[in-house]
Amino acid sequence: MRARRVTALGGAIALMVSLGACSENTGDDTGGVDTTKPRTGAIATDPKDSLGPAPEVPGAAKGGTFYILRENKISHMDPQRIYSFAGLMGSQLYARFLTTFKDDGKGNVTLVGDLAETPGTNVNNDCKVWEFKVKQGVKFEDGRPITSKEIAYGIARSFDPDLTGGPTYLQEWLVDSPQYDTKWDFKANKTSLPPGLTTPDEKTLRFEFNKPRCDLPFAVSLPATAPLPADKDTGVNLDNQPFSSGPYKFTKHTPGVEIVLERNEHWDPATDAVRHQYPDKFVWSLGADQAAQTNRVLAGTGNDAAAVATGGVPSELLAKVTGDPKLKERMIVAATPNAYRLSINTARVTDLSVRQAINHAIDRTSITKNLGGPYGAVPMTTLLPPTTLGYKQFDAYPAGDGGNPEKAKELLAGKTQNLVLLTSDVTSSQERATQIKNALEKAGFTVTIKTIPEDGYLDTVKKKDNPYDLWVDSWAADWPSGASILPVLFDGRGIKAEGNSNTSQLNNEALNAEFDRILALDPAKQADEWSKIDERLMKETAPAVPLYVEVVSIAHGEKAGGIFIGSIFGWPSFVDAYVKQ
Repeated sequence: MRARRVTALGGAIALMVSLGACSENTGDDTGGVDTTKPRTGAIATDPKDSLGPAPEVPGAAKGGTFYILRENKISHMDPQRIYSFAGLMGSQLYARFLTTFKDDGKGNVTLVGDLAETPGTNVNNDCKVWEFKVKQGVKFEDGRPITSKEIAYGIARSFDPDLTGGPTYLQEWLVDSPQYDTKWDFKANKTSLPPGLTTPDEKTLRFEFNKPRCDLPFAVSLPATAPLPADKDTGVNLDNQPFSSGPYKFTKHTPGVEIVLERNEHWDPATDAVRHQYPDKFVWSLGADQAAQTNRVLAGTGNDAAAVATGGVPSELLAKVTGDPKLKERMIVAATPNAYRLSINTARVTDLSVRQAINHAIDRTSITKNLGGPYGAVPMTTLLPPTTLGYKQFDAYPAGDGGNPEKAKELLAGKTQNLVLLTSDVTSSQERATQIKNALEKAGFTVTIKTIPEDGYLDTVKKKDNPYDLWVDSWAADWPSGASILPVLFDGRGIKAEGNSNTSQLNNEALNAEFDRILALDPAKQADEWSKIDERLMKETAPAVPLYVEVVSIAHGEKAGGIFIGSIFGWPSFVDAYVKQ
């Protein structure tokens, strides 16, 4: 598909976004996954776009209890500590943020004001000063109004070193340092705010940065901006009983067993462009594994008729579900933003032609087939996943369905190339490593597989001086912009001894300068630029082999309505959920 230019349209800045989400099964051979059809996205500029109520969901009814099945405890429920997909999507029921995404589950997304009237004002048009105006009528679960001061306090407490786990964009940007908790001490300054964050009045929140932070409207859609009154801050115990600003509130929480959310009577739908309040209750039921969850919702007895199995349909049950039209109707299949790549250590594999040969040699089809085909993975040839604003499809090294070993041999030109491929001891990872080894050896490479324990894998590949040439990485962006993908993964100026996200160890001065140039642009003007630099990265440096986008397949009971896979995080969304009567 082609990228479109940025244009002003109907009070919103129209952007191009191609999203692989699909909220219903189409019954075709691809499992209903569409990763190529152009979708639309926008950053709303008209305050009307950020007002509620959210459009009614066709067929939705009020009442009943909606059940969410999950195997493990959610790592954090405290908004300032949330950074898991389950936490991010679940928090929408009880927490509101400065901005949020209006998402129809089919790839059409709009960034709107949530607590804020709009997604922010770029005061001087240089992305260094931003202001947000708080909506009238937004309230906490006890009825008191939400003001800029409670939102600012929520951001301030995210500096507390005891409250780890959440994203750190705002903290690092405000103090202009990764060591944010030493630059500003929350515990010593609970009655003040971090540098750069002010509340000129009860309706205004102001951010001032030393550098342009043009992606701020996206960053404040994360739960760190959830408001909290200082007198309701219970520190680490807030994980057990968050204080609600959303349509539901906690009424029971048995960690690792059950979470019960009931309606918050002080939530006003007129202030909310995204959420509904259809069920009387949401109940998280924890403990059942993938197979048990799926079998329960497919049987649909008792409470399970109004449940969704968030663990996904396991491979051993796919044939059963897809082979029965009635069951298949209750399976949702969608591509996620989670993109996998074969990283190439450019500090060791220094010859560009060799890295290009690796790209030509890889057989993506065998890898994705082993992952469940269209129900588990969809091949990709770009560094940006299709869920990225401004995404443009291209293939710098066409390898066909099974790799192109002849083209790879041509690039090697008779050179002997030995490669060390790292994998973890997880069975699926070892199988994938064997497939990669086979494809490369067909092209004339000699490949040695080294296996290490899974719990040490990430730390190892993030080390600058690791002794490996190749390994499989994955990345899921925090918002659908190339700004949260390409500079993070390929800007070489931040390479350090350990803990590198730039695992390819690429350090290209021209591309680093391009990152700076694009990051200084208004968010609406960045989209097409990221797709251009994606292509440049692949053609000029070939730092990795894009492999596939992860696909999620989940099942639900026949009374569970309104569920779709969120376009941003690739996990079930509950904002439209209802119980069929």
